[in-house]
Order: sequence, then C-alpha cells, then structure tokens
Amino acid sequence: MSIGFGIFLFAVGAILAFAVNVSLDWIELSTVGYILMAAGIVTVIIGAVLMARKRSSVTTQRTQVDPANGDQVTRRESVASDPIE
Repeated sequence: MSIGFGIFLFAVGAILAFAVNVSLDWIELSTVGYILMAAGIVTVIIGAVLMARKRSSVTTQRTQVDPANGDQVTRRESVASDPIE
C-alpha cells in the first residue's frame, strides 16, 4: 500500500511541477510538485524496505539433555513470515 501511495504522490507532484501553468501569488506550484515527487520517492523506498523486512524468517535451535536417561535432545523451530500478509 505504501508503494502505491508513493507512486501516487510522485504522479501528482509531476503533474503540478510540469503540467500545471497556473500562477498564484501565495504559492509556487512547481515547488510543491517537486516536494511531492521527493516525498513519493522516499515513500516508495521505505515501502520496499518494509516489504523486504517482512519476508525474513526466524530459526531457533535448542539443545537439552534429557534427565531421565542422559540423552541429548535437539529441538528445531522455524518460523517464516507469510508473504501474503
């Protein structure tokens, strides 16, 4: 969702910076467009980093000694994030 919002910000910023030829005394629309384009790029980068972070997995390995007969027991757990979430 953040990647889509970043693309939206970039598109609106590009429209304001390059396609709108309205002159206002109190605001410069091309500057607002450039700011929105920069915010869109930052949002896309943050969204991509967070998406890559979701796909990491955690592996835990524990080794214990069974007190009843002295055998060594190894238990392995693996948890992987669901990429659909």
